[in-house]
Amino acid sequence: MLRIILTATAAAMLLLAGCDSDNKTSSTPKETPAASDYETGRFALQKMLAPAHFWAPDAQPIRLESANIKDSTGRDGKANFWRALFGSVSRQKSEPFSWSGITTSDAHKGVDHGTEDSYNPSNRSYHTFDLNFLKVDTDKAFEVAQQHGGKQLLEKDPKMQVAYLLDWDSQSNQLRWHVIYGGSESMSKLTVLVDASSGNFIRRE
Repeated sequence: MLRIILTATAAAMLLLAGCDSDNKTSSTPKETPAASDYETGRFALQKMLAPAHFWAPDAQPIRLESANIKDSTGRDGKANFWRALFGSVSRQKSEPFSWSGITTSDAHKGVDHGTEDSYNPSNRSYHTFDLNFLKVDTDKAFEVAQQHGGKQLLEKDPKMQVAYLLDWDSQSNQLRWHVIYGGSESMSKLTVLVDASSGNFIRRE
């Protein structure tokens, strides 16, 4: 009789232990994905500058563009992913760099770089520029673009994304922000060009 009681007690204790283990497992909080960081274009470019100079001491940017990943919209001049192309005149090479404020299957937070390629300094379409010309950031460029048709577009379509492109115009010797409403520049509803040195409106496209 005593043996039966002891056996039943042991079985009950094992059952309770299993239930307690299940409860602990089910109550363990799931790991939440890290929040995105959103930054302006000049901030992202500055983050990429040191690694670019490590690659080539005379490296200068050729172009900078934003990408909206997941919940990023590009509003207020900020995005969670930026990519830049740097060129080295002495080496006649170019190298892409990127800054990510989000971790995905293709990118991790922070600065990364791609594959080195050839670079022809005489190609006017890929002219490097001095960062001293970059006095106006994307938040200001967005404000200017809003005053020249962007505000009306976003009121009609609040989900529309805004992207940014920075390049040097060799014909006018101007550093320009392209504020792009909806899709790529070739497919956009509106692109507003803003002088990245003065903040002045250039034109609509």
